[in-house]
Amino acid sequence: MLADLIREFLDYLALERGLAANTLESYGRDLHDYDTFLNQGARGEDPASAAAVMAYLATLKAAGRSNATLARRLAALRAFYAYLGRYHGWAFNPIRHVESPKLERKLPHVLTVAEVEAILTQPDTRRPAGLRDRAMLELLYATGMRVSELLALRLDDWSAEPPRLRCRGKGGKERVLPVGEVALDLVERYVRQGRRYLLRGRDPGLLFLNRRGGRMTRQGFWKIVKKYADQAGIRKTITPHTLRHSFATHLLERGADLRAVQELLGHADISTTQIYTHVSRGRLRQAYDQAHPRA
Repeated sequence: MLADLIREFLDYLALERGLAANTLESYGRDLHDYDTFLNQGARGEDPASAAAVMAYLATLKAAGRSNATLARRLAALRAFYAYLGRYHGWAFNPIRHVESPKLERKLPHVLTVAEVEAILTQPDTRRPAGLRDRAMLELLYATGMRVSELLALRLDDWSAEPPRLRCRGKGGKERVLPVGEVALDLVERYVRQGRRYLLRGRDPGLLFLNRRGGRMTRQGFWKIVKKYADQAGIRKTITPHTLRHSFATHLLERGADLRAVQELLGHADISTTQIYTHVSRGRLRQAYDQAHPRA
């Protein structure tokens, strides 16, 4: 029913808006799910009616889908119907008066400085893969970049003189990040001593390579982080994003300006960055409760 329009919309997001592949995949999956719902059996729902959207949401709720899933599906539909109104003259937007479910904002998992250091020192830097792993972990914690941004880095995005890193964030937006000396030294060592052993006869131009000389996947890097966290004896829930959360929290705990942290993280809205102030206050309260004799 909507398949052709969905394909056109995804092409628009890719070509005009420059959205990342992961975002496009998510939009496509959600919208095709909605289209499948409309085409099921004798439902005969009109895609331009609010009743169709409400029936779809009711089906998702009955299936036990979380509020986060409902909110994401609504966001995809909202963008899709806005596109149809603008480029196809659809006069009625069935999403206009549908409210997104309220989401409980969960505080991110954060490591202590000691736990981060324990993870960072696990890779065996005498081996090319270990040197690569150490450089990736150091760079992730030193810059707070997203994992997708780390894996997309190209060799020419990196500069030792002056020390800087060009990073492509959501929507293709670029930002230049400062890099600390420790991460700088590790990446330089990896480029000089380790990277060539991972090339396998080809060079895709990426800064960090997998064992076959190609681009590392998010799942592959997640396994690397988990392996070193296990070796360090850390039993917390750890993902690659945990180092990004820890980066932001540790900066704010040491007095960094919230706006500066927002710029470093590449957040479009400072309200997204403010969640780390709640983490910092929570850790401060915990330290107070543990240390003060009359807490």
